[in-house]
Amino acid sequence: MKFIESNQNALVKYWKKLATTRKERDKSGEFLVEGFHLVEEALKHTDVLHLIVREGVEIPSDWDIDNVFLIEVTDAIAKELAETEHTQGIFAQCKQKAFDASAQSSWTKLLLVDAVQDPGNIGTMIRTADAAGIDAVVLGKGSADPYNPKTVRSTQGSIFHIPVVRGDLSEWVADLKDRDVPVYGTALENSVVYNEVKKEGKFALIMGNEGSGIAPELLKQTDANVIIPINGAAESLNVAVATGIVLYHFAL
Repeated sequence: MKFIESNQNALVKYWKKLATTRKERDKSGEFLVEGFHLVEEALKHTDVLHLIVREGVEIPSDWDIDNVFLIEVTDAIAKELAETEHTQGIFAQCKQKAFDASAQSSWTKLLLVDAVQDPGNIGTMIRTADAAGIDAVVLGKGSADPYNPKTVRSTQGSIFHIPVVRGDLSEWVADLKDRDVPVYGTALENSVVYNEVKKEGKFALIMGNEGSGIAPELLKQTDANVIIPINGAAESLNVAVATGIVLYHFAL
């Protein structure tokens, strides 16, 4: 085990960049997770490069860490790395998962996300897709980083369970239609109530930006667009809540 006590240490500076900058995460293909639950999920489902613990923190005896490099840090460094107010003092430096094209060609239940910017919403949408048994989540241009610490926390570990990829949604929609996967958008106009659409067992659902919705060019590519009725006085539903309602209708 290595012990680090200076916040000027190169590794500490690097971990801080992973936690705070998307540029560093994109360049390195790595990210940082915090807390016992997320670290345990990371150890089970992805490559953990470093396990970082605050001095005095005990690692559960049933964790498999034989091939993980363990680093102990001071309380001050743990607080500097922490994104939560009351840190549990345990972190993991992880590799982002990569998925090849051969795997993508077998996905027939997908959630496509168009420019949803709030990390908490993205995390909740990933978690919901995981719970509903969706094959993958595709994040289009303008969407929040799935490896943002707030996004990762909001997934509650689902970031490790379900493929999350980034790409051009127009290209994805064209490919899905070539494979006879129906594509549905969500829109206020020229739409039908979501539960009036006949389910076919395979589908792709596009959810759009919190304020402006789905880009018009994407809506033109869909097989149908759906709407959730608003019976009360609320102007709209939160995008993550709306995702759960419509996704479960098509998935189950």
